[in-house]
Amino acid sequence: MSAPADETLYGISCFGHDAGLAVVRGDQIVFAAHAERYSGIKNDAFLNEALIDDALRVAGPPERIVFHERPWRTRVRHAWSGQWRAAFSPSPITHIRSFRTFADVPLATVGHHEAHAAGGLFTAPFDEAAVVVVDGIGEWDTVSVWHAHNGRLKRIFAQHYPHSLGLFYAAFTQRCGLKPNEEESILMAMAALGRPTHRDAIELEFVRLARAPHFRLKRNLHRGLGAWRPDWTEPETIAASVQAIAEDVLLGLMAWVAQTVPSRNLVFSGGLALNCVVNEKLCRSSLFERIWIMPNPGDAGNALGAALAFGKRRVHWTGPYLGHDLARRPALDGAIAALLERGVVGLAHGRAEYGPRALGNRSLLADPRDLQIKERVNQIKRREPFRPFAPVVVAELADEYFDLPQPSSPYMQWTARCRFPERFPGICHVDGSSRVQTVDASQNPSLHRLLQAFHARTGCPMLLNTSLNVKGKPFVNNRGDAQAFERETGIEVF
Repeated sequence: MSAPADETLYGISCFGHDAGLAVVRGDQIVFAAHAERYSGIKNDAFLNEALIDDALRVAGPPERIVFHERPWRTRVRHAWSGQWRAAFSPSPITHIRSFRTFADVPLATVGHHEAHAAGGLFTAPFDEAAVVVVDGIGEWDTVSVWHAHNGRLKRIFAQHYPHSLGLFYAAFTQRCGLKPNEEESILMAMAALGRPTHRDAIELEFVRLARAPHFRLKRNLHRGLGAWRPDWTEPETIAASVQAIAEDVLLGLMAWVAQTVPSRNLVFSGGLALNCVVNEKLCRSSLFERIWIMPNPGDAGNALGAALAFGKRRVHWTGPYLGHDLARRPALDGAIAALLERGVVGLAHGRAEYGPRALGNRSLLADPRDLQIKERVNQIKRREPFRPFAPVVVAELADEYFDLPQPSSPYMQWTARCRFPERFPGICHVDGSSRVQTVDASQNPSLHRLLQAFHARTGCPMLLNTSLNVKGKPFVNNRGDAQAFERETGIEVF
């Protein structure tokens, strides 16, 4: 079954982590946003009235709701694994129906990995591709490989729970003192500080089989590791070891896919597609000619994926600016003056980014040439001092300053080496890498003009770019959030 061409579909992901809602009508993405931005609860797993009201203002009422997984399959898996509280908890459908707007609207469900695959495929710049989904778990699937041809997805391989690279990575995120299903990106950054000394020991204890396309574990890591190996007191060494294993498993999988699926195009989706260190190596491997990663490939992005999986048609992808509309343009002259005088400025304008990375509409920007800027911005954001920051650079000059693995990087999806790290210490990690965002005039006109103006005044064509929030809080979403950020940090938001 698929949707009539003009039907208003509300795609929903919730009850896992980082709930989202997206609206699709025909070939247009009308709205897409994260629940956390409205509730103020980081990685909020539940819908809320403010999010739904915003969608209604932009898109009107739904004609059909599509949920991003089949709840009965998830409930069976909970029972099989002994998670009895989850097995007998209220259904996500009950949660959705509890909102008056959704009480009587026809509701469909699609498979979790099908939603990931469709979200990637139907936003991609090509019709035919190998599609790879790797995440923690969706119903029973942890890895799936598809061949997309003529707008149809044919699944050719699946790895099932409890054998999951995503759960393996999340368990070691917890072991390193971080929050699983939220701070895996910090583990990836931490890995650059260490050496993979424990790699062999970890593989020996936990990995039963790692021969592509299979990845099998010796034990179920869904509930984490607790205080496993308390004598290993350097989390950066553990992080480096786990990152090395993840890289080899993913690149081995992709090599198998390249040999098995008759396509030189790749769509990569699921939470592991946010590992930009792996993504750079994938780009440089030459396994595929073109690679597409939707800017929101994780579970919040499955709200859009659910609608697209049901609609079974390509949408017109215009970019990730799909959320709450501040309905204002930034005061660029004021922003430039603040950058030149104080070195740091907030930018909040237009529609919010749909995805985990700030791309200029809800960004904290800073001068990357300042030797102390990384420490200063981490203090503003209350983050760990080793955390790196990304550069945003005018696309026309990006190749002069970065060794990019792809011609452009509009969504910060892979790392690159800065050609002049001594000139831009604020955006270089300890291993010399930078998670680059390139911007041209069509992608984000206001941000592009700001970069051009900063370049004209300073000779520097880039800025440090990070999300407009403090640790533990979602991105700034509306005007009230922007004002609260100004009061809390003393940083002016334009």
